[in-house]
Amino acid sequence: MSGKIRTVAMHGIRCLLLIATASLAACRTVPVAEPAQPATPAPPITATRGEFLVEAGALDTWNAVGQIAVRTPGVTYEGRAQMLGLYALRYRGEPLMVLTRPLLASQTSGRLTTRVTATTAAGKLVDSNAAAELLALLQRELPAEIESVRKRQAAEKAKPARERKKR
Repeated sequence: MSGKIRTVAMHGIRCLLLIATASLAACRTVPVAEPAQPATPAPPITATRGEFLVEAGALDTWNAVGQIAVRTPGVTYEGRAQMLGLYALRYRGEPLMVLTRPLLASQTSGRLTTRVTATTAAGKLVDSNAAAELLALLQRELPAEIESVRKRQAAEKAKPARERKKR
C-alpha cells in the first residue's frame, strides 16, 4: 500500500503544481503598447500675449466685453455664460472663449480688478495672433465701454418703476 500512497501523493503534488502554475499564468499581464510620444512636448501656456487686467468689477467687465464683441467687425458671437464670466466668440475663424475673472482684493490693493484672457473650449490658454489681436482691442476699448455700461445701468435704475415695466 505504501506504493499506492506514494503514487497518490505524487499525483496530488503534481495536481497542486499544475493548479499553481495555471493560477500564476492567469495572473500574468500582457504589456500594452504605449502610443508614440512626441520627441519634445510643448510646455503648457501659462500666460497669453493678450492677457490683461482692468480696474473694474467682473460683471461690468463682462457686460462691456459683450458690447464690444457684438459691434466689432470679424467677431462672431456664439454664446455667453454670465455665471462663468465668459463669451464664446469666433475671431478671424478661430474659436475663442473670452473669460473675465475677478481677482482677490488682497492681490490688487483693495481695488476691483478683473483679468481678461482667451482660452480654448477645453479651458487651455490660447496664444495665437487672432487671440492677441482681439484681446488688445478689448484692452483699448474696455475702459470707455465700462463707463458707458455703468451710465446706462444707472439711467435704467433712475427710471420710475412704472416705465421699466412697460418694456
